[in-house]
Amino acid sequence: MADLRVNFAGIKAPNPFWLASAPPTNSGYQVQRAFEAGWGGAVWKTLGDPIINTSSRFAAMHFNGQRVAGFNNIELITDRPLEVNLKEIYETKKRFPNHAVIASLMVEPKQEKWHEIVKKAEAAGVDGLELNFGCPHGMAERGMGAASGQVPELVEKQTMWAKEAASTPVIVKLTPNITDITATAWAAVQGGADAISMINTINSLAGVDLDTWNTVPNVAGKGAHGGYCGPAVKPIALNMVAECARNPEVNIPISGIGGISTWRDAAEFILMGAGSVQVCTAAMHHGFSIVEDMIDGLNHYLDSKQLASVEELIGKTVPRYSNWGDLDLNFKVVARINEETCINCNKCYIACEDTAHQCIEMLKSPGGNKFLQVREEDCVGCNLCSIVCPVDGAINMIEIPNGPPMTWNERQKAIKQPTA
Repeated sequence: MADLRVNFAGIKAPNPFWLASAPPTNSGYQVQRAFEAGWGGAVWKTLGDPIINTSSRFAAMHFNGQRVAGFNNIELITDRPLEVNLKEIYETKKRFPNHAVIASLMVEPKQEKWHEIVKKAEAAGVDGLELNFGCPHGMAERGMGAASGQVPELVEKQTMWAKEAASTPVIVKLTPNITDITATAWAAVQGGADAISMINTINSLAGVDLDTWNTVPNVAGKGAHGGYCGPAVKPIALNMVAECARNPEVNIPISGIGGISTWRDAAEFILMGAGSVQVCTAAMHHGFSIVEDMIDGLNHYLDSKQLASVEELIGKTVPRYSNWGDLDLNFKVVARINEETCINCNKCYIACEDTAHQCIEMLKSPGGNKFLQVREEDCVGCNLCSIVCPVDGAINMIEIPNGPPMTWNERQKAIKQPTA
């Protein structure tokens, strides 16, 4: 079996599967249960001045029969005394010395506050620190969380303050509620961060109850925006990880977070540059035991690719992630329908006829049977028909010759060349 051990910015763990700072890491009891189940690390639920959480704090988006396609919460940082958390961190690390225990921290943007909490967390024996600059609700109204994470100067300054007092690796957790996450990632680098993690939750409102007109969730008839996570945010998170991983100025390890539910999701984040992955919603939905399938699946996948360790997989797809202007405009694929597996549901025909390029024809065989055929000269290779098709393999996208490679950037350069 492949070696799943990781050394993330100096933090060692038996595998890359960590629990994110969230309700599943609220106590020593939970984190120890998670380690017993097989999780390689855990980022403790954010420490700071304890707050009062609301009653009624979670909501979910269910879609097309799938429970918890997206998850929304208005829960804040720990509501337990700091001393209690630190005592449980110490006990957990003593019992599980080979597992990664990272303290998530959030305090006011004051140098002395950061120095104080960093020293207290490290005295409890943590392997590293994660600075929470991402929480989009509740704490942001107090000048912390995303309120700091959206301002590069504050990210840099507070990272620097934490580094002044820290002797363990410092990870900066970034907010996705920003136009360009590489700007705050660069600020974290400038502040001396050893690594970054992303993404924290996205500003969201889960819904409105059409009977009562209350928001979902609501607290005594009033609601507030919360943080969105779960499978629905995975494409957003994957892009942000990729943007940082391919940016030469953000040259530090990345811990990937956002909608990771299976070993396949984890492998995608690792391929896009993540050196570890953090999970929350899937564990809340299915329990800690899901890590067993994640470990087995990633192991078998690495074996199938003849890779000896998970660290050999990190970033393999990053060089293939580029700007639109560098894509080959002469590359061409067309759809081909496999009549043997097509069930004649006509979803591809309807989708193409109504919303794409009207290049699928409904024909009849000499025997009178109806069948669908793509008019390849008019097909632009948009993939829509294969996406809506309910049968795997019934529609394939086939590459066809279409001239030498040509990008938009190359074309613009050629146009601007002076003529002889």
